[in-house]
Amino acid sequence: MPAYELRLAAPLAGFFALFFLAPLAILFYVSLQNGAGLDLSHYARFLFDPFSLGVLGRTLLLGAEVTALCLLLGFPLAWVYVRSPGWLRPVLMLAVLLPLLTSVVVRTFAWIVILGRQGIVNSALLSLGFTDTPLRLLYTEGGVAVALAQVQIPLMVLPLITALSRIDTNLDDASLALGAGAWRGFWRITLPLSLPGIVAGGLLTYAAAITAFITQSLVGGGQMLFMPMYIYQQATALQNWPFAAAISIVFLAAVLAVVSVFNALGRLSRTHADA
Repeated sequence: MPAYELRLAAPLAGFFALFFLAPLAILFYVSLQNGAGLDLSHYARFLFDPFSLGVLGRTLLLGAEVTALCLLLGFPLAWVYVRSPGWLRPVLMLAVLLPLLTSVVVRTFAWIVILGRQGIVNSALLSLGFTDTPLRLLYTEGGVAVALAQVQIPLMVLPLITALSRIDTNLDDASLALGAGAWRGFWRITLPLSLPGIVAGGLLTYAAAITAFITQSLVGGGQMLFMPMYIYQQATALQNWPFAAAISIVFLAAVLAVVSVFNALGRLSRTHADA
């Protein structure tokens, strides 16, 4: 590699080291403090505590639920966008980007109004006679997943639009001419070729969902505890900074493990698409 290319990368490398690696090293050092010296006691406390492991597992599961819901809702939207006429695409793109143009706090409070006991959903169910009493939709894991899916769905739709736009539409016509039905053509052609977009959108959605402190806290309330709120409680309410730092490191390691899985799937999907 020419020397001038390395010099061009030096500012970014310095910025990365100063504002990411250095704070991460300080965080790890704080996590080793226990009053009598430096050890791994806080990590052992977390890893051997069923409650802490339950919070971690619940957070990772929430990310999977939100990612699956975003894929279920986002794939048809991306498909409609790609197949729609040119005049309709700006309207659909505005609908996709609208959640990103609105404050996350405003969107979250809107979901509190929608899911509350006197909210829009319960009022509609009561008026239609589907239930006699208001359902408990707020402060539940399902409510958090739905609110996060609406907040994070643009992160799924945009990569899917890119992936679907690269698929030659003649492939569908060819599959129909060869006797394959619409669903078979979708499962054998469209879905495999769109895997890079699914993996990219899944990675973005998953990482954003499990770290969405505001939505998790407001929609989940005091009934649901996830890792961002767990770290916040340990650091601010209990002033246990070493344990909070250890939780942060463990959470980061878990997220990096999931990201590694997504990256492996991404390499496989690209290999499949190239084949």
